[in-house]
Amino acid sequence: MTVDRFTTPLYGIAEAAAYLSVPPSTFSTWAFGYVRKRPGGGTVKGTPVITATRPRRPNEPVVPFVGLAEGYALAAFRQAGVPLQRIRPAIDALKRELGLEHALASKRLYTDGAEVLYDYAEHAGDASARELVVVRNNQRLFSEVVERYLRRVDFALDGYAQVIRLPQYRVAEVEVTPLHAFGRPRFSRGGARLEDVLDLFRAGEPVDVVADEFGLSREEVEDALRVATRPAA
Repeated sequence: MTVDRFTTPLYGIAEAAAYLSVPPSTFSTWAFGYVRKRPGGGTVKGTPVITATRPRRPNEPVVPFVGLAEGYALAAFRQAGVPLQRIRPAIDALKRELGLEHALASKRLYTDGAEVLYDYAEHAGDASARELVVVRNNQRLFSEVVERYLRRVDFALDGYAQVIRLPQYRVAEVEVTPLHAFGRPRFSRGGARLEDVLDLFRAGEPVDVVADEFGLSREEVEDALRVATRPAA
């Protein structure tokens, strides 16, 4: 089966949320939008901000790789403390000024996005969006939190994300890419699938044996176990 980064559903909502360390309810809002009742009557609506299809069955894959990459950028903005209602118009500004779809998954977000968001924040008087950008030596740059996230993405020749190194690991480098195992996490060093490493440990093998089997260090395996056993976001 050929995987198309833009159209092939690879991830369920809960799975994608876990990879990005955000609550499933948050990721669902990004994917499908929301309709909420106002306390005084009426409703407020939010449109989807990442690429996804509506599920027909529980837990089926609905998010293509490009949607996960868009969610990854949103997770960086969220980590920087900017609320979603402020992020939505900023995303519209990115799409409008950069002139492309899937702006959050594009390399141009990294090269031009800080300048666009700075200009948007200045003209809109949006203090929240301004928190995403700093000015250093007359250059508009993403804040350290956002920059730390965004430099963990590699891009294909078409300018869109192709590899994401997941943010929750401290020692191990674990990546997702549609080029291998239908986008399931794997260790960058050696290429072992994360699930295979966890399964061998769950089968009762000691950490050192698991590490030797997959060509990993003990610290890498322990880091993977830490992430796998921590409470859900």
